[in-house]
Amino acid sequence: MSHEPLGELEHPAAGADFQEHGHTRNLGGRALAAVTGAAILFSAYQLLVAGFYPLSSQVTRALHVGFLLLLAFLLYPVRQSAKPQTRIPWHDWVLALAGFGLAFYHWIFEADLIQRAGDSTNVDLAVGTIVVALVFEATRRILGLALPIVCAAFLFYGLFGQYLPGDLAHRGYGIAQLVEQLGFGTEGIYGIPTLVSATYIFLFILFGSFLEHAGMIRLFNSVALGFVGHAQGGPAKVAVISSGFMGMISGSGVANVLTIGQFTIPLMKRFGYSSIFAGAVEATSSMGGQIMPPVMGAVAFIMAETLNVPYADIVKAAVIPAVLYYFTAFVMVHLEAGRLKLLGIPKEQCPNPWRAIKDNWYLILPLAALVVMLFEGFTPMFAGMMGLALTAILILGSAVAARISATAFRVVFWVAMGLGAASFAQWGIKPVMALIFALVIANLFVKGGAKTLHTMKMSLVDGAQQALPVGIACAVVGVIIGVLTLTGAASSFAGYILTIGQQSLFASLLLTMVVCLILGMGIPTIPNYIITSSIAAPALLKLGVPLIISHMFVFYFGIMADLTPPVALAAFAAASIAKASPMRIGYKATQIAIAGFVVPYMAIYDPALMLQGEWSYASAAYVVFKAVLAISLWAVMTIGQLWQPVRWFGRLIAFAAAALLVAAVPFTDEIGFAMAAAFVAWQWFFGRKPVA
Repeated sequence: MSHEPLGELEHPAAGADFQEHGHTRNLGGRALAAVTGAAILFSAYQLLVAGFYPLSSQVTRALHVGFLLLLAFLLYPVRQSAKPQTRIPWHDWVLALAGFGLAFYHWIFEADLIQRAGDSTNVDLAVGTIVVALVFEATRRILGLALPIVCAAFLFYGLFGQYLPGDLAHRGYGIAQLVEQLGFGTEGIYGIPTLVSATYIFLFILFGSFLEHAGMIRLFNSVALGFVGHAQGGPAKVAVISSGFMGMISGSGVANVLTIGQFTIPLMKRFGYSSIFAGAVEATSSMGGQIMPPVMGAVAFIMAETLNVPYADIVKAAVIPAVLYYFTAFVMVHLEAGRLKLLGIPKEQCPNPWRAIKDNWYLILPLAALVVMLFEGFTPMFAGMMGLALTAILILGSAVAARISATAFRVVFWVAMGLGAASFAQWGIKPVMALIFALVIANLFVKGGAKTLHTMKMSLVDGAQQALPVGIACAVVGVIIGVLTLTGAASSFAGYILTIGQQSLFASLLLTMVVCLILGMGIPTIPNYIITSSIAAPALLKLGVPLIISHMFVFYFGIMADLTPPVALAAFAAASIAKASPMRIGYKATQIAIAGFVVPYMAIYDPALMLQGEWSYASAAYVVFKAVLAISLWAVMTIGQLWQPVRWFGRLIAFAAAALLVAAVPFTDEIGFAMAAAFVAWQWFFGRKPVA
């Protein structure tokens, strides 16, 4: 066995054939150069919009969708098996340029479109129809058939819903009304989700891309390995901690599996965990990244914009549930390691975490600045630009630092960054952009500067590509929002939930959960949240559920859908690396991620868990303690292990105690605490005797 520090091993190539969103072409030569140029132009446009706001809101949204269509048709073939895969056929060039070119229609005729709103010309209708059709086709190529089919069903409802019976029918709308609603209004494909994608989401995806290229993943792995790698079951604990860290900067659970999992899953298998358990741990831990502040899978930005509340309020509500989620995974892997008598990684093979922090401490600065600014009341746009600017300065400064004496560099670097940050906060982005431009020029003349500039270029390219599935999902789901707004159909389903809720709030919650899980079988988290929050969340609010908690409820179960068989993308991604059954990985991941299923219900009945309602520190501490105890008991029941094996009868008692602690019925807490105490005492007493 190698004694090389594990934090410095290269990631294996396993799982490279799995792609979360469609299958991209394997381009080269001029085609690759064209796509790279388009991606850089897309990122540059978004940075220009974020920094200087040069365009109106509607034009900003239209050009964002235009860039999405341009890259979608250049990167994704019409079919996975379509030939050739190494170049772009002429018809995809036509579709790409048409989608991009038609976006300028909103810019060129902006004043005319405003003046004739509600009285569109034939040219307007033709442009709107083509753009909507292109968005559907781009969605099919990137995200598969499920989401376009759901959106098409709503589109047909808008066209023919007047023929449906009873309350489902509407008064009827013509094609012109629908096209204007979807292709030109602010409730269709250019609605709030697209606005958020064109501003906050893209910026934070780009921020995560820059941090990844700067070496943040390597730092996460080294720190996790150094602190817990040598403990009992260390490899699995490393997976939990690394994935949790990664979730702070990455908004995609499946992308987390395919990055962190390349290292952690083989490591877990190497030290005794089964392929199924290793894949399940990584899938569970990676999906938790979407509920881990500050990025939270980009849904937090849409939620804040939809609810018109400060972004910090969303983050505050998500903190405790996110910690509980990762606590669940940590306890599960600890007990599984105890059951299998698994040892940790030899300490001499683990990197020194303090040395890793000392060598790469500067990578933490942008993330720390981002979090502080969000909680100090700065807008997400400003905080994201600040974090991105600091990251760019750190990357560009690395090559320059190697050519300057250490002491001089420290002085120059800190003064420059301090002045840049201060000037950014006081006078806007121009001074810090001047600092970045100066560092770019400096890198042209120093050794290692070319590599640094290449890192910057690839950060821009990868950021644009990672934004494609999120942005196109936000655009196409606008079809659903537009039809619901036009027809008022959301009130029918909301009324049904209200009717059930008058008899039983729990039944309404159960129905909402099932809808989220079913939709999540084929729809990514963001459109799943947008659909269910627009239909179910208002009904839950009328039933007395606090506003943010009602939206968090549907968001959590949209995430859990990616772990729940039969269609569990995170499990399939983990299976491609673990070389095990994705179904079995999905079932095991569902057990490990029990907090994701239980915590939303607990928050409904006790809002202090999400720091909502009339909460106090005492009430929050009490419900957190109760949740921790319930989660621990569930882990004992699932694994069958405490400090010794637990037989079937003891597992039943642990399950009953956990269920009573979760239930919001009088005296269940008291009975649950008593049963938990009795169970622990029983296990301690029998633990003093040899177990057969």
